[in-house]
Amino acid sequence: MSYGQKKSGPFSGQRIDTSSKRNNFPTFFVITRISKENETFHGVSPFLVEKAIAGSVGNVKSTKKLRSGDLLVEVESSKQAKDMSKLKSLSTIPVTVKPHATLNSSKGVISCGELLNESEEKITEELKSQGVIHVRRITIQRDGQLLNTKHLILTFDSNKLPENIKAGYMRLSVRTYIPNPLRCFKCQRFGHSKTSCRGTLTCARCAEVGHESTDCTRTEKCVNCKGEHTPFSRNCFAWKQEKEIISTKIKKQISYQEARKFIKSQTPKPGNSYVSAVKKSTAPSTQTNQDISADSTSKQSVPIPRTPPAITNLLNPSFPSVAPLCENTSASPYLTDFKLVTNRKKLKKDSPSKTNSISTAEKISKFYTTSSRKVTNPIPTKDNRI
Repeated sequence: MSYGQKKSGPFSGQRIDTSSKRNNFPTFFVITRISKENETFHGVSPFLVEKAIAGSVGNVKSTKKLRSGDLLVEVESSKQAKDMSKLKSLSTIPVTVKPHATLNSSKGVISCGELLNESEEKITEELKSQGVIHVRRITIQRDGQLLNTKHLILTFDSNKLPENIKAGYMRLSVRTYIPNPLRCFKCQRFGHSKTSCRGTLTCARCAEVGHESTDCTRTEKCVNCKGEHTPFSRNCFAWKQEKEIISTKIKKQISYQEARKFIKSQTPKPGNSYVSAVKKSTAPSTQTNQDISADSTSKQSVPIPRTPPAITNLLNPSFPSVAPLCENTSASPYLTDFKLVTNRKKLKKDSPSKTNSISTAEKISKFYTTSSRKVTNPIPTKDNRI
């Protein structure tokens, strides 16, 4: 369970009137149809229902039909609440009206070490004037024993949770209480209890049907998400999602079905997450397309003519290779002005890099002097330059 976001409360003893922030009357009512044939409002004209309610109590805030066929009506004022409680029929349809069991109340959490030794009954009696109708202390189990904590769950008689309450001289902040998901001990599903379960008996350990989990020694498996854990594990994806649905339902004050639909729309489906999208976008870069590769290969096979650069300095190691030579190189008229360096000034101590450059140049010089091949791509001169 979680206690919601902690609010910054006022100083102890500071008086704040919270009576105007909550309703002192029930705002949600359930209208049930009286019928010997167990008839409900399924099939009854919505125009007839709206006109009958407006004619009896005035225009209400909202009217919804429940799955059971009953009507859920939310009123706006204490006068409408009194008139709704006295309602006996809608047009010619006899009905019974009663406040909703849970929507007219709210639960919050307070934390106070000074109340650790006070009983729940004593605290309820002292806080009754502030709308508190029930108090339950949160306990924890440690070393096989239940220990009391300073955290108290307060139930208020209004669906509007107050921001603060006054316990004696202390002013305490009230935080929203988010209960843990309700899990059925019979089918292990969320959202209902064992008493109202219409499912099949399912083991809470191995997720197999037909036996209890008391003597089961099989591998753990979750019936809700198919993971390798029990259905009550806090690491279960289904458990976390159900917790988020309950939190949304309480904070937004909407129905369970609306909260579930909202969370489902916000939760990415398998394969549609951000990581999956990134993987999909990068996957084609590692794959090969036969058509594209064949086309690109055919294009690359076409030779592209290139003009060889003019040789300006044989001592430059960045041009270690020269144009291919053929026979009758020395006889070629294009190399008549080409002079080789034969005398080089001795250095005191040649570095390894200079030595390598010199040896490369000497090899090239030797190649030019000894070769008698013809140049296929002659070096352009002033006479044959285009």
